[in-house]
Amino acid sequence: KATGVPLAAIAARCMSGRSLKEQGYDAARHSAFYAVKESVFPFNKFPGVDPLLGPEMKSTGEVMGSGRTFAEAFSKSSLAAGMPLPTGGKVLMSVRDADKPAAVKLAEVFHQGGFEVVATTGTQSAIASAGVPCEIINKVAQGRPHVVDMIKNDELTLIVNTTEGRQAAADSFLIRREALNHRMAYATTMAAAEAMGAVVSSMTHKTPAGAGVYSLSEIHEEAK
Repeated sequence: KATGVPLAAIAARCMSGRSLKEQGYDAARHSAFYAVKESVFPFNKFPGVDPLLGPEMKSTGEVMGSGRTFAEAFSKSSLAAGMPLPTGGKVLMSVRDADKPAAVKLAEVFHQGGFEVVATTGTQSAIASAGVPCEIINKVAQGRPHVVDMIKNDELTLIVNTTEGRQAAADSFLIRREALNHRMAYATTMAAAEAMGAVVSSMTHKTPAGAGVYSLSEIHEEAK
């Protein structure tokens, strides 16, 4: 679907003895578009399940977003997967120590994009030390009002939460679960968070991430 090349059919013919050259596919085909595939997980059907991905997870389907830029394609894939990305509001950041340098850069992207940034103690300290405006918010164990209260009150629009170790994952379970219950965009890896940041950055530069609508035939015609 991304390039117009029927990979499964080509592979089956190769297995039967027909070479790529014989099939007319002896050179790679490159699309002028970006394509992002995203898996859809049925977390909302299983109350109490932690949406932190593990090796036993199975998706119920896949969606694909296409665009002239990565940000546009990623934004569309997230929308199709049932997690539309916000264009503003308040973003919560709570990350493991190894992710703090990347979190500081990402917080600057969100701030430049017009988001308010709030973070738990350690993350807030790193972000604020870099000169990025950031409010502090309590973890659940630190007393109220805390992170989960903000989610329940619909005060947040986006969450970036990475963990390390079994105890840390258990401590942040309520954050992920409530985000899911409130259909809130969230990232549990810095790779996903940075992809969201790319969408925010694209909007900052006045190139709306989801502006284009393209047909597959149009996408395939531009593939070389």
